[in-house]
Amino acid sequence: MENQKYAKLFKIVLWVLMILSVGVLVWGSIKGFPKTVAQDNGTVDPLLFWAYIVLGIALAAVILVGLFVTATTNPKGLIKIGIAVLAAAVLFGICYLLASGAPAIGYSGATPPTATELKMTDTVLNLAYLVGGATILSIIFAEVFIAIRNKK
Repeated sequence: MENQKYAKLFKIVLWVLMILSVGVLVWGSIKGFPKTVAQDNGTVDPLLFWAYIVLGIALAAVILVGLFVTATTNPKGLIKIGIAVLAAAVLFGICYLLASGAPAIGYSGATPPTATELKMTDTVLNLAYLVGGATILSIIFAEVFIAIRNKK
């Protein structure tokens, strides 16, 4: 009975978000999108902000629902989640410390990026390289492991 109540609530929220999204998109299409940055007519920023809002709602829903389900079905699983979050924070911290934040070479934009923006960009790049490398290594390791295991 309670699951039906949640399903109905989620369905209503999804419909409201979809209607609002279509409304924002139609408004932007009617008003028109600028061809250059100099011709900004106020349509791009609201669309980006709406995308950020929907992304935030999705992330919050996934995290909160995941925590709620884990807390109700397996309370000890919260410790594993805490360890994973702590490991991600440590990994991010290591990537931040390794980030150089060097100025962008050949940048020709109107305003140069700040030192903080450069540092965060380098941090995300380092994190992407590290996670991508770990993914490739795990695929190779898994294939070798499977090959060795199947030979027996």
